[in-house]
Amino acid sequence: MTGDVLRKGQTMKRLESSEKERYHRQMLIPGWGEPGQEKLKNATVFIAGAGGLGSPVAIYLAVAGVGTLRICDCGEPELSNLNRQILHDDTRIGKNKALSAQQTLCRLNPDITVVPLAERITDVTVAELVGDADILVDCLDNFDTRHVLNRYAVKKHLPMVHAGVYGMHGQLLFIHPPETPCLWCMHAGSVPAALFPIVGATAGAMGCLEALETLKYLTGIGTNLKGQMLLWD
Repeated sequence: MTGDVLRKGQTMKRLESSEKERYHRQMLIPGWGEPGQEKLKNATVFIAGAGGLGSPVAIYLAVAGVGTLRICDCGEPELSNLNRQILHDDTRIGKNKALSAQQTLCRLNPDITVVPLAERITDVTVAELVGDADILVDCLDNFDTRHVLNRYAVKKHLPMVHAGVYGMHGQLLFIHPPETPCLWCMHAGSVPAALFPIVGATAGAMGCLEALETLKYLTGIGTNLKGQMLLWD
């Protein structure tokens, strides 16, 4: 395809006729149209975690037409995960979550690229894992790894969407250093690992909101949740 040159030196990918039909309803949103959809097609999103939050985030970004999803998780689905981790099912138990996610997402939308990353996010690996992502989405379940992602976002001035869940409670914020405070500003230090209660609908609600924050940023439509936190209870 030919077209405008992106800031990364890549050629802008234009929409195919089938994509115009697939995404027709969201392209009716004022200000979205073909230009907004082409922004999504040419975007790359890094999703940290393919569990309760990562599942709805990945699913709704995939069906919205985000061109490349880099989804990272070194774990494997367990039976106790399946009340909320809807990327996976009983047949995927024992399989890497990132690979399972790729299988599900490519079935939902064969037009996108899903890059499975079956590795742990550390200060050493984070740069390679994030790659050329335009935005990071925190779908993790521990603050130690979240702070690794946060440090990288601060260093590279990358936007990051954060959500956390517990039981029927959730929190959400949009981080874009230096324009906004970072995750460390809100929650310094770590939290001891512990088994916590969670219902799937809570993770689903917060994951959907994370996906919306991501879509708003990529299309330039609406207002992101900067400098404030949304609490769901």
